[in-house]
Amino acid sequence: MQTPSVHRAGIEVPPTAGLPLRWRDLLPGGPADLEAWLAAWLRVPALQLECSGTACLIVALRTLAARSPRKTVVLPAYTCPLVALAVHHCGLRMRLCDLAPDHFDFDPGALESACDDDTLAIVVTHLAGRVADVEFARRCAEKCGAALIEDAAQALGARRAGQSVGLDGDIGFFSLAAGKGLSIFEGGLLVARDPALRRALQATSDRVVGRHLGWELRRCLELMGYAALYGPRGMRLAYGRPQRAALRAGDPVRAAGDDFSFDIPVHRVGAWRRAVGAKAARRLPAFLDQATGRAAQRLARLQSLPGVTVLQDRPGEQGVWPFFMLVLPDADTRARALERLWGTGLGVGPLFVHTLPDYDYLRPIVPDAPLPHARDFAARTLSVTNSHWLDEELFGAVCHALESALR
Repeated sequence: MQTPSVHRAGIEVPPTAGLPLRWRDLLPGGPADLEAWLAAWLRVPALQLECSGTACLIVALRTLAARSPRKTVVLPAYTCPLVALAVHHCGLRMRLCDLAPDHFDFDPGALESACDDDTLAIVVTHLAGRVADVEFARRCAEKCGAALIEDAAQALGARRAGQSVGLDGDIGFFSLAAGKGLSIFEGGLLVARDPALRRALQATSDRVVGRHLGWELRRCLELMGYAALYGPRGMRLAYGRPQRAALRAGDPVRAAGDDFSFDIPVHRVGAWRRAVGAKAARRLPAFLDQATGRAAQRLARLQSLPGVTVLQDRPGEQGVWPFFMLVLPDADTRARALERLWGTGLGVGPLFVHTLPDYDYLRPIVPDAPLPHARDFAARTLSVTNSHWLDEELFGAVCHALESALR
């Protein structure tokens, strides 16, 4: 690992631009209308709070499975491993779909081939705060009689044609996990445009999601720790040291945080965490606007790197900017960039290390398939934080390290 020329002892820039909590957020009292306030801000009919984005997907899949004998869920081959674990948790089959070249959108021909009369749902992912091409996936879903689920875990606040993501499909969900734009350490929000489907989602949650004092107490303690440590110095202890230990051990999956348990907690979110989120949510719109402004200033520098593509919004899309997603010219260049930057505390690393079938621990549940575009995308991408703690000097150090890797 080669450290960039600018290094500040004890500093760890978070890999995403998450909204920091304030000590007042943790105090009792104040608004507790988390779902209602966010629904009004997003201009969506209603939001349903669950204990994680993964739990949202589980509730969504169980709701759809109760309505249909179909058993297959079509997933992008490059996405968070938790998506595959949620499908497995529900006892459903997954079918992986290749990506379009140099992008996280589905390859149109591959998606058409992946859908048949057993397809229960297609999961389209708004990755890295960018807005996915939902239109083609929706046409495929309608053609085969499947539901369309929008995974907007990384895109709370993103819009398409002025409308929040999550409403073009049948069901959408957002994540409130650690490091997301708004966090209650672990949480998720479900949205559906059809009132009958919203009632069905709530009925499923009432039936399968119970109270678990142990898990909620753990999440409360984790949230307090997150509030105390989410910053350049606290992250050194909570995030940086474990990451560097994993890199030294030659374990990139653990270093990237891609090593998830098959045991997915599903439980009710307590009143205190709900209230913490409600108070912090009032600051979220301004925080996202600041991140968008910061991204606009830095895009030109990143785009000037030779052979590098930075994923951006297309006409009519207004994404959010937790980090930048870069596609480098080839896998060797990406490897050199990671050697220089991953583990240096500057918020650079792979988003996901592998495509889903290439994680050793997922091989028992994820079918392999020829996925040339997805594997190429996984081998050439990296993320660069858009955190406000990455100041101009540190951002310059990241760009210089990338320029060196590109030579």
